[in-house]
Amino acid sequence: MKKPDLQIGVIGSGGRGGHLAHIAHQPGRGARITACCDVSAATLARNRADFGADLFTTHDIHALLARDLDAVIIGTPDFLHEEQALAALARGLALYLEKPMAITTAGCDRILAAAKMHRARLYVGHNMRHMAFVRKMKALIDGGAIGEVKACWCRHFVGHGGDFYFRDWHAERRYTNGLLLQKAAHDIDVIHWLCGGYSRTVNALGGLTLYGGLPGRKPAVKGPRKVTPAEMDWKLFPPAKMRGLNHRIDVEDLSSMQMQLDNGVFATYAQCHYTPDYWRNYTVIGTEGRLENFGNGEPGTHLRLWNRRASWKDRGDRTYRIPLERGSHGGADPKIMAEFLRYVRTGGHTDTSPLAARESIAAGCAATDSLRAGGALRSVRPPAPAVARWFARGGA
Repeated sequence: MKKPDLQIGVIGSGGRGGHLAHIAHQPGRGARITACCDVSAATLARNRADFGADLFTTHDIHALLARDLDAVIIGTPDFLHEEQALAALARGLALYLEKPMAITTAGCDRILAAAKMHRARLYVGHNMRHMAFVRKMKALIDGGAIGEVKACWCRHFVGHGGDFYFRDWHAERRYTNGLLLQKAAHDIDVIHWLCGGYSRTVNALGGLTLYGGLPGRKPAVKGPRKVTPAEMDWKLFPPAKMRGLNHRIDVEDLSSMQMQLDNGVFATYAQCHYTPDYWRNYTVIGTEGRLENFGNGEPGTHLRLWNRRASWKDRGDRTYRIPLERGSHGGADPKIMAEFLRYVRTGGHTDTSPLAARESIAAGCAATDSLRAGGALRSVRPPAPAVARWFARGGA
């Protein structure tokens, strides 16, 4: 007998939440968006047009959570995640929580504890674990292509960082904590996954080196701003010519952190928010070779492996071409939503991990504290043992 569609509600149904809702909405094929909550009346009107006139819409998350739902997607701004996740988990609902899980380590721990207490299925949207180039790197490393991992470096070139992170609420510590948390959460998670461990000691340096001194600042914009074709021209509009940025910028636009993982691996992560290009480059070094990515899923993305002695070999010893995949974020969004919906129905193993999501935030929070203390070493506290054991066994 065919099972009925999962009934799914969305909190924050514009922007990222709306994008995920469109992927999840598969009426007659397993899942249906039946309720949406957003602060924008225009967004809710668009939701009704997209998902049907009978869609329940509200500005009140508690009214949405009172509906007969199987699962909830939360795609609201970071500073709202903890409160809203706790409310959904208290109902025992399966939850897709967009990253970052919360903006403090303590907030993450409260969410994990609530999921355990209410035996609710918690899933965090670290979609990079479903990107083809990351999965290929993971498979090669786990297969022994570079021997035992000893080091990992990630360079994150955040092109258009001014438009994406310094015009709206992302630019304020009270809403994000910092971009070593908000923006780096994906990368720290990938570093942990590729290297097979979690950060336990970190330090960081950085500062507000460009955007804080620009003139023409304005109150934060409420929603995403589209970058015009003219502004994409680096020669006409380099970052120093940007205007209209948030007048309360107090997060760093340049930062780097060092991590020592619990398995002895040393890792480094660096981000800059005013580069002309936008991509991430991971280099993983082991006892028998080095692996590096070029591209993040765009046409031409490939990996290169070096495992023979050489002075300079720009093409490496072996190249792995990464096929172009359909769907946003290099094909990762359809895959992560498919995994979530399967998890809601049947449980079982998932390639994402609430524990790992918490560990990426804990490392980012500790690094942010270190950066603002002049680079002092900071310890990263592990989660409570009972909670860690529960999630390690698969949770609900």
